[in-house]
Amino acid sequence: MYQYTDFDRHFIRRRAEQYRDQLARNMSGELTDNDFRPLRLQNGWYVQRYAPMLRVAVPYGELASRQLRVLARIAREFDQPSAEVFHTASSTQAELGTPHLPVGYGHFTTRQNVQFNWIPLEKSADVMDLLASVDMHGIQTSGNCIRNITSDALAGIAPDELVDPRPYCEILRQWSTLHPEFAYLPRKFKLAVTGAREDRAATAWHDVGLQLLRDADGQVGFKVMVGGGMGRTPMIARTLREFLPWNQILNYLEAVVRVYNRWGRRDNLYKARIKILVKAEGERFVDEVNAEYQAVLDHDGGQHTIPQYELDRVSASFMPVALLEQGRPAPETVVAEFTPKEQAAYQRWLQQNVRAHKNQLLRAVTLSFKRLGFAPGDATADQLDATADLAERFSAGEVRVTHQQNLLLPWVRVEDLPALWQAANALGLARANIGLLTDMIACPGGDFCALANARSIPVAESITRRFADLDELFDLGAIDMHISGCINSCGHHHSGHIGVLGVDKDGREWYQVSLGGSDGSTLSGPATPGKVIGPSFAASEVADVVEALLDTYRIYRRIGERFITCVRRLGLEPFKAAANAARHETRDAGQVLHVHLNTADALTD
Repeated sequence: MYQYTDFDRHFIRRRAEQYRDQLARNMSGELTDNDFRPLRLQNGWYVQRYAPMLRVAVPYGELASRQLRVLARIAREFDQPSAEVFHTASSTQAELGTPHLPVGYGHFTTRQNVQFNWIPLEKSADVMDLLASVDMHGIQTSGNCIRNITSDALAGIAPDELVDPRPYCEILRQWSTLHPEFAYLPRKFKLAVTGAREDRAATAWHDVGLQLLRDADGQVGFKVMVGGGMGRTPMIARTLREFLPWNQILNYLEAVVRVYNRWGRRDNLYKARIKILVKAEGERFVDEVNAEYQAVLDHDGGQHTIPQYELDRVSASFMPVALLEQGRPAPETVVAEFTPKEQAAYQRWLQQNVRAHKNQLLRAVTLSFKRLGFAPGDATADQLDATADLAERFSAGEVRVTHQQNLLLPWVRVEDLPALWQAANALGLARANIGLLTDMIACPGGDFCALANARSIPVAESITRRFADLDELFDLGAIDMHISGCINSCGHHHSGHIGVLGVDKDGREWYQVSLGGSDGSTLSGPATPGKVIGPSFAASEVADVVEALLDTYRIYRRIGERFITCVRRLGLEPFKAAANAARHETRDAGQVLHVHLNTADALTD
């Protein structure tokens, strides 16, 4: 993992001190709420439906166990609303039928961040200090700037990796943090980087997607894609450079973001993302970027050309973990002989949750944070602490936040897998559903977000409950299920094999269902948005509709054929007919329920 320098630590701590002063002036009335709003947003503090929400940056998804422990402390001590706020929220949620409000939780997002939903604003400076004590912050996790740099959770350890992207991600993070020219872009700006043959970072769905490659001579460079994004108008990024030498990436990105900053629309929030500019201008955009890039080289002297010594300096933080540095499980945790039932569960876990590693003596293990009674990606304070324990015992003190809202242990020795399974199973984190239907992506939705048209968590819960049987999940195979509470697409519904989108119809929540989306991974095929299969469904109908879609797959699939492949072969019509039939059956049973959601101001991920 990257080790902060004295400069890095001084910078983060001074930032926390600055925020404390801003907060004190706001609380005293010296700084109005309107004046304070951009300052708190610059540090990751939103005001959501009921309470402030903090978004903490986890650059390219890497977390140390000491950082997890501080996140656990924040969840336990600070993610606690006032009695008045909690009573209001609980009463509203009870009316909507939500069973409980998760208090004292951290929430892992698709962009490898961590969010907290209940921290009182008056305590926010204390939280900033705590984060700074372990080299963490919320800088640029909101606002119209370059956001948290994301990457493949298997970066540096995947057998199919050509180049480790983490040193480049770190250089990008340092370049983009508080970049004075890009502090007020037309809209938020997201970068993703991968260095593997399989794209596990959904790069084509980002404002800029970077794929590290090697040419015929073994030289390292980037494939540069620009203009991807979801939201109201889903678009796949366009390739601007097939191979850009690695040391020119900052100069080239300076050109890309300058052109966007100059020409991106500021008059229309819905047309402000770079994808709209790329689509509207076509070749003119490419020509502008190339001209600006040449100007950067000629007039700025290519000042952001990355020297080899700087890459070497940063890369030194990402050397493979030495086996001898990993602590062995304590003698008292030696695994007892498995019962037949435990052995079967362990074998399934090995199949679904354990991945191959560059080092044949090691494995990468995903802990599942998708289980009944919890929103996808939610972790209690105790689970965060327990995961830190697992990381220290089995993974050299490191975990990774995945795009799928789980946590991954990257340095597990093969001989420690039985002990790890037993420990994770006792914590409820060893469910063998990784890559299966219930390993779904979902945003917090209307239960927390003021922009949401509908709730995501109850829909995710109903589907998880309907498909709780692991035998059935294994029979269905790999299925990406993504749920968003509104068109902003924080749940990435466009890229789901099955996507669910909450929509507002006359102040009531409904759900559109789409099929055939892909994030660009090898198993899913090229990145593509799914297609809506018909009119929207009521909340009580969604699980029935999903079941009807999967029953159709069971009927028509060929031997060994995956769900997404079957959908593309058959087309949408058989699935659309099944979904509509399920809708009519549910409505005939009188199960349709409508609810109303409140609205307030907020920003999206």
